[in-house]
Amino acid sequence: MSLTSPPRETGAAPWRSLPAPPRPKAARMGPADVVRVGGSGLRARPMRVFLSALGIAIGIAAMIGVVGISSSSTNDLNQRLAALGTNLLTVSPGESFGGGTAHLPERSLSMIGNIPDVTSVSALGKTSAKVYRNDLMPKEESGGLRVTAARTDLLKSIGAELTDGRWLNAANSKYPAVVLGANAAYQLNVHHAGPEVRVWLGDRWFTVVGLMAPNELLPDLDNNAMIGWGVAQQELGFDGYPTTVYVRAEEDAVKDVQAKLGATANPEVPNEVDVSRPSDVLAAKEATDDTLSGLLLGLGGVALLVGGVGVANTMVISVLERRSEIGLRRSLGATRGQIRTQFLAEALLLSALGGIGGVLLGIGVTIGYATYQDMTTVVPVWAMVGGVGATLVIGGLAGFYPAVRAARLPPTEALATS
Repeated sequence: MSLTSPPRETGAAPWRSLPAPPRPKAARMGPADVVRVGGSGLRARPMRVFLSALGIAIGIAAMIGVVGISSSSTNDLNQRLAALGTNLLTVSPGESFGGGTAHLPERSLSMIGNIPDVTSVSALGKTSAKVYRNDLMPKEESGGLRVTAARTDLLKSIGAELTDGRWLNAANSKYPAVVLGANAAYQLNVHHAGPEVRVWLGDRWFTVVGLMAPNELLPDLDNNAMIGWGVAQQELGFDGYPTTVYVRAEEDAVKDVQAKLGATANPEVPNEVDVSRPSDVLAAKEATDDTLSGLLLGLGGVALLVGGVGVANTMVISVLERRSEIGLRRSLGATRGQIRTQFLAEALLLSALGGIGGVLLGIGVTIGYATYQDMTTVVPVWAMVGGVGATLVIGGLAGFYPAVRAARLPPTEALATS
């Protein structure tokens, strides 16, 4: 019997030929899962979430309120200017070459009326008379009220309104009749017009035939007691020179007419004529309000930045408190990306809550202010969208570092933390 060697084995060992088991893939988180996981972290700490969101809400509310109030005021100004008209120009005498007070020629009204694109022209003339509630009042207690001679077509030129009575006309302007401005009527304690209502003017009684409504475009008229041009010359020694000429021009020709008024009103010395546009005063006031709004907007931005720091602080503390939760999720297969997404989602949700709450609060403040001021509420859409967008950006920046820190936390170290 011959000894034979055992058959030689060929090929790899059986255990080496088996493929390695596939590495389990982490379950993917959809958008709904991200929101649900992020929301669960916020629901666990409602008071901390509320205080952090409140900081952002205050900043956004301040910004929305400033923008909304400014927009509402601008819209109200545009409506008022549209009603009052931006085509009103005033002409008044300036200073003479010698430093004294100049005066407009008596023919200035007719010359101005001949300018093309001028639709109406009228005037007031200042007198030296005073007006009192009765003849027993001391002479020095005139209350700063002025007595002026008025043309019968003044009301049409300035676009003013009466609250009671009627304006001066061809009949009553020749007699002792007076129309009181809003503030003049208040100081003289006159509440209605009528034949029995009289005031002491120029050492005689004048009948109050009309009361004017407050005039925002020409507030100086509120302190005037206006009488007819003829009676002012006959009874008060009025010299007949117009003190202020009111000119209405075509809307598209206001600047052209304004450039011609000085030389037309007083061709001999046009440099002694002052020409102004009353609507520019309201526009300048609005520009001043815009400057203040810019300052308040900056303060709102600072408050928003402080709110963002609060979000970052909240998320950092949350990472430190939930290290065991992070370790448990990592040991169960959660990836670093999923941990990072979870904490970033919490920061964004927290910021979104503050942003939406701030927008609603800002709209409420704007509505309250506009209602109190009797204005139309205007909150630009870009301000609301921009407010929420700004909070999301700040929330993302504030939550990025805590999210990265949570994702880099080793599972064993996290689980070892009690």
